[in-house]
Amino acid sequence: MRGVRSVMSGRGVRPRLRIVGVVVLAAWIGLAALFGLLKPIKNGCTMTYMYPTYIPISVTDGATPPGRYGLYLYHEGWRKIDFKEHISKLSGVPVLFIPGNAGSYKQASIIVFFLVRSVAAESDRAFQGGPFERTFYQEASLFRGEGEDTESVEYDLSSQYSNRLDWFAVDLEGEHSAMDGRILEEHTEYVVYAIHRILDQYKESHDTREREGAAVSSNLPRNVILVGHSMGGFVARAAAVHPRLRKSAVQTILTLSSPHQSPPLALQPSLGHYFSRVNQEWKKGYEVQTSPGGSYVADPLLSGVVVVSIAGGYNDYQVRSKLESLDGIVPASHGFMISSTSMKNVWLSMEHQAILWCNQLVVQVSHTLLSLVDSKTGQPFSDTQKRLWILTRMLQSALAQSFNGVTPMKISNELPMLASKGSESQISSCPLDWRDDALDRDLYIQTSTVTILAMDGRRRWLDIELLGSNGKNHFIFVTNLAPCSGVRLHLWPEKEKSNSNLPVCERVVEVTSKMVLIPAGPAPKQSEPGSQTEQAPPSAVLKLEPEDMHGFRFLTISVAPREAVSGRPPVAVSMAVGQFFNPKEGAMEVSSQSMLLSAYWTKDIFLKEDHPLAYNLSFATSLGLLPITLSLKTAGCGIKTSGLPDGETGDLDKDKLCKLRCFPPVALAWDSASGLHVFPNLYSETITIDSSPALWSSQSPEKTTVMLLVDPHCSYTATVHVSAPAMSSRFVLLYGPQIVGFSFAVILYALMRQANQWNQNLSVPPLLSAVEYNLEMPSPFLILAAIPLLSSLFFSFVMAQPIPPLTSFTMVSLICYLLANAFISVLIIVSKFVLQALALVHTTVKSRCQALERNYSFAFLRWFSILASSFVCLKAIRILKLNTTIVMTLAAVTLVTFVHPALGLFVLLASHALCCHNSMCCIMMASKRKESVDQKNEAERKTRHPSSRQESLSVGSSEKSFVETQADIFNHRHGLLILHLLAALMFVPSLAAWFQRIGTGQSFPWFADSALCVGVIFHGVLNSRPESSILRSFPSLLGHQLGPHHMYFLAGYCCFFSGLDLAPYKVFYAIAALGYISLTLKISQVNKNDFRFRTKSRIHRN
Repeated sequence: MRGVRSVMSGRGVRPRLRIVGVVVLAAWIGLAALFGLLKPIKNGCTMTYMYPTYIPISVTDGATPPGRYGLYLYHEGWRKIDFKEHISKLSGVPVLFIPGNAGSYKQASIIVFFLVRSVAAESDRAFQGGPFERTFYQEASLFRGEGEDTESVEYDLSSQYSNRLDWFAVDLEGEHSAMDGRILEEHTEYVVYAIHRILDQYKESHDTREREGAAVSSNLPRNVILVGHSMGGFVARAAAVHPRLRKSAVQTILTLSSPHQSPPLALQPSLGHYFSRVNQEWKKGYEVQTSPGGSYVADPLLSGVVVVSIAGGYNDYQVRSKLESLDGIVPASHGFMISSTSMKNVWLSMEHQAILWCNQLVVQVSHTLLSLVDSKTGQPFSDTQKRLWILTRMLQSALAQSFNGVTPMKISNELPMLASKGSESQISSCPLDWRDDALDRDLYIQTSTVTILAMDGRRRWLDIELLGSNGKNHFIFVTNLAPCSGVRLHLWPEKEKSNSNLPVCERVVEVTSKMVLIPAGPAPKQSEPGSQTEQAPPSAVLKLEPEDMHGFRFLTISVAPREAVSGRPPVAVSMAVGQFFNPKEGAMEVSSQSMLLSAYWTKDIFLKEDHPLAYNLSFATSLGLLPITLSLKTAGCGIKTSGLPDGETGDLDKDKLCKLRCFPPVALAWDSASGLHVFPNLYSETITIDSSPALWSSQSPEKTTVMLLVDPHCSYTATVHVSAPAMSSRFVLLYGPQIVGFSFAVILYALMRQANQWNQNLSVPPLLSAVEYNLEMPSPFLILAAIPLLSSLFFSFVMAQPIPPLTSFTMVSLICYLLANAFISVLIIVSKFVLQALALVHTTVKSRCQALERNYSFAFLRWFSILASSFVCLKAIRILKLNTTIVMTLAAVTLVTFVHPALGLFVLLASHALCCHNSMCCIMMASKRKESVDQKNEAERKTRHPSSRQESLSVGSSEKSFVETQADIFNHRHGLLILHLLAALMFVPSLAAWFQRIGTGQSFPWFADSALCVGVIFHGVLNSRPESSILRSFPSLLGHQLGPHHMYFLAGYCCFFSGLDLAPYKVFYAIAALGYISLTLKISQVNKNDFRFRTKSRIHRN
């Protein structure tokens, strides 16, 4: 073993400082990410309870449904019913739920199918209970949609629901559709069949009731609403563009945590191809159909389809919001994406499965779907824009447009400056009319901050010109009182400066309806009637800019008396705070360096009393990449315990006393990709936004602005701390696909290094030494890592694509490249250790057996050895032994083409492993022989003749040459082993899904997967030895001879770009290209009858 160690150490197997550094970095990030991912998540959701019954829908005569799946009708209730009778009474609105990966209605213990139960149950309750209160729709109607048509038209929502929802569900046998493209395609075909079967079932039920003389509805459903979770949402979109789908059979699609841009596990090529093909069909579907001459033929095929994608937010680890976006697929006039964190009445981020049973979201979705039903027809509205308008008003909140951190709320362009009292066109007025005599008396505020602690029925006057001086020309107002019924705000012009002849009271503009609701935390409870409680959290906020108040002199805040609250009991604690402030005084920037250092040294920010109510914290690095833990602790609020009676002080500390006066802080964080994130009752909270910064195709801003709403009467100590586990887990989740693509680039760069060394008549370096060499600064590292990044930026500039932030994009990409090097280094070390251990066991056992064979007492072993030798001498065995490569290639290609690609790649891996094992065994056996010869020569050195010594040296030289030759073979084949091992691992999820379907009917693999894997096999077979690599016979180009190192260099660049594009499955294009180029060169050599390979004179011939 001493010879083996000397050879290996001479090749640099022992990890050096660079390898140790990247491995330590990867270990730290990996452990921190694991801790962050395993940490329990508090989502604030409440469970939805139901009593389900599933009614199977039979197959019609002559119909042949694709696959082996099933279709069921959901019924809510615990009483036993007659299935046939229930189906004959179908007359509602058909809704089809499509489960996601591994979803099935039979798996009641698996939460993935809870949505069809929870939403169906809540839709029945919503139908019986009726719509929301009118205040909900009034606030939601303030939002202006992105589509052009939605800005110019307004619709009315019905006061009651006209028809119930009939929920259907497909049973997809719990198959893993996220892992295999073929399964996904079969699910799409069955969903198309299920849609047709549902529509036919309504026709059959209608005809049955008509024959029985029962009252029938004249309006049969012409389309089905599709609701899909996870991969089921993508299946719904794929079914909408399926060529066999009936025209207009699908017009509304609602997806929950569904990937649309690309698959979450973008490992299998066919899966990525299927996503690309469906998305391309959707892009064409919204284009006007024209003739070859350019004349109009027909409207777009998908002109009547509306799509809404609901994302789970930053707590959804399985599907990122970037994948759930509809940008570039569905135009803004036909759909949108919204995060659950910015949904009206939800305001929560939830895990991938929790979105199915979260009652807050389920109730909202139920009312939204019921609102789509036309009261005249009993079916969904046919008008596309009206359906989009309803979905927008029911799901999106005006808060997202008012406090996005960039664009302030504008009301001057939306409100009429002159509106007569009681006019119907005055959309800003509240539906509740107050009488002026209901207010006791007016109060005139002389300070820039106004506080209301009771529903006293008074009107407070604020002089805009006086209080808005000294740069304090912005106004913000927060309250827990209900807009209109609890508090109202008006802008009053100055009489002598107005040119209008209308009285002042008729030129007042009410801005109450511009208040937007925010999620409030739990309200404090009184321990006993009349006792003092903590301040209530704010539930509504209003922000006015200088241009909004231009032309007005006074702002009034009118608080309703307790008896004016529509007969409802008043809240336990009434609170409202308004302030004129200067935005520059409440702005603070936190640099990237400060954020990173805060992971070890926390950063404190002190807010003195009488500070701005709205405090803007601008973080130089997106909180989607560096989540922070923001803690607020009250430092003072002007309350002294000595001023309280002895019986009331007790054990109250300063923090509890301040909570009696100041309202709980609120944080609003905005991201252009995932929307608004609201954090109520903020005393210690980890603030994370679901953005995807520093990506090649990312449009997310590099900075994040967080608006803090804090009571100006109290002083606070704010602490900003970056959480290492949260940061690491976000990094791994966001950039995991990028690391996978970079890993292929790293191993191809290592093969390039090996081929280059061989081309220079040097020995093939060990794989770990090649990886370590490529990390050297500046030459190899900059060429292999920095130049591809610059090339990607140049490509984005030339193609007019959005350019990512340079600093964060470069830093994140380089960290991912280092992590990929660490992953490959660990894989190399582990695999080499295993190979050496197996070779050591093999050589030891072989030596012991040879020693036992020489002992005549073991006659049985000699007999067995002779029998084994005679078996090996058989003709068939000799043919297979002499043509091992051909047999292995045929077996691998057959498995790849007709069974599964992973199985064929495993055969290739077995061939590589066997070759590495044989080379390692030869090295060890030769080293042992050399050690014994050296020991014998050392003992007889003084008695030998000089010529004998020269002969010994030549023998030793021959043995050394043999060891070097086997080491070259091992190092080269080891590199191919690691490369093809990564390729095989890419198909492991698909193989798991394939094993699940054994015995239930198999289909051939997709042609794309088979063709690419066949190319990978050809690359491994035709380049298995360093001296006979077919890539060395590549013809010269422009007078320059291209070698394997050039080919590996270009392939590594392609894999690098695949990682940047978050599409690691594209690495198969580069590897398969190497294989087919090798096959082409091999065929050309055969045609020329040239079987000679370029060999090295130093190769050992024995």
